[in-house]
Amino acid sequence: MNKAELSAALAEKTGLSKMDAEKMVEAFVEIVTTTLKGGGEVTIAGFGSFLSKERAPRMGVNPQNPSIKVQIPGMRVPKFKAGVNLKKALK
Repeated sequence: MNKAELSAALAEKTGLSKMDAEKMVEAFVEIVTTTLKGGGEVTIAGFGSFLSKERAPRMGVNPQNPSIKVQIPGMRVPKFKAGVNLKKALK
């Protein structure tokens, strides 16, 4: 399901217009992104948590020349941790 399909399903489920549903999806994405950039966490009870984690720097290999080692810098990466209800629903 892509963003447009999610907006359409949300509009159908809630009775909102497609335009309002698209605005809701855009707002949700923007809020989660901004919160994760600031180092915060977004938790939706029963569904899961969006968080950012620090990935440590490490040594890698140049895929074009495997004999050359490359230093890969550390960075923050987004993570999603599924909640109990979501895990149960998928079993």
